[in-house]
Amino acid sequence: MKTIREIYRIGQGPSSSHTMGPRKAAQIFLDRNPNAARYEVTLYGSLAATGKGHMTDVAISDTIPDVNIQWEPHTFLPFHPNGMKFRCYDSNGSERDCWTVFSIGGGALAEEGEMPQESQELYELNSMTEILKYCNWSGRSYWEYVEMKEGTEIWDFLSEVWHTMVEAVERGLDAEGVLPGPLNLRRKAAAYYVKATGYKDNLRTRGLVFSYALAVSEENASGGRIVTAPTCGSCGVLPGVLYHLWKSKDFSEMRILRALATAGLIGNVVKHNASISGAEVGCQGEVGVACAMAAAAANQLFGGSAAQIEYAAEMGLEHHLGMTCDPVCGLVQIPCIERNAYAAARALDANIYSTFTDGVHRVSFDKVVEVMKQTGHDLPSLYKETGEGGLAKDYTQMS
Repeated sequence: MKTIREIYRIGQGPSSSHTMGPRKAAQIFLDRNPNAARYEVTLYGSLAATGKGHMTDVAISDTIPDVNIQWEPHTFLPFHPNGMKFRCYDSNGSERDCWTVFSIGGGALAEEGEMPQESQELYELNSMTEILKYCNWSGRSYWEYVEMKEGTEIWDFLSEVWHTMVEAVERGLDAEGVLPGPLNLRRKAAAYYVKATGYKDNLRTRGLVFSYALAVSEENASGGRIVTAPTCGSCGVLPGVLYHLWKSKDFSEMRILRALATAGLIGNVVKHNASISGAEVGCQGEVGVACAMAAAAANQLFGGSAAQIEYAAEMGLEHHLGMTCDPVCGLVQIPCIERNAYAAARALDANIYSTFTDGVHRVSFDKVVEVMKQTGHDLPSLYKETGEGGLAKDYTQMS
């Protein structure tokens, strides 16, 4: 597996696969061909179907001014649903360069038949079963395993990640008004926060977690600066949980960073063995994985064993199996924002459930990842970020 830095990418929303990835690809192509007379980009499959709602065209045109963008939503290239073809021409109209690349989730890019070559392999253990066995044998925690493989400099990186998450929560709590796009969806985080403070105990806890997750997701929907965890569309779950525990339980920042390391390891296992791309496996690969990451992080903070942490992550993902990716109008708003808030609460439930056990259970995290991958491949394309099925279709019929 590669570095967990590829799970946590700091950038602008609203989509890691539709905004961050295309923006990065456009910059690479422009750097490769800085003096071309004309640029052209063709977007395929899911990237084209919901690209306008996800601001894909804005991400590309901000990087390559006056670029001609063509949309091919019904053409799916075989390697991945999020395909892009960049072309550039000289002043005589002759093609100078042509590059086909895929945005595979979490802001990462890959060419056909290859995995992204952005970093070297750091982890020789590629499954939670192997990692759990190693931790039990060595006495190390998951975060210690991450430090051993990434080096102590990972803490500076995770500190930047954490501070960016905190800033996104707090900006989102202060912001009010309507999110961009045709849905005219009002921000809810501030109202949830105010209402939550009026309750006691359990209701206050739930309301605050909802408000924190909503705050980050709404920042993402408005194109704000967030951290993929593991994607933009699911970026509210982990910071929602960690910000709440940080505020309510007075955990030190170092313990929060260790929880982030463990959560990143969980996301890394899924990315390596399956996918975190909604266009490839549906929302189970985004919100489901985010819930697993948050459940593991919370369980570690409360002193869970390696087995209990793995169990919490397993439940977080298992109970999102089959979740479709069906963004209304192609926007990362309905049902995405509510899903982040709900998944944050489910992550805390998974943590509590696992805490009551000894961590022994029948279905391993790795098995759930395997099932998620197969389920995602079995889902028809209209349920995987094309905006053609599920809630997206129903909304069109009602409008």
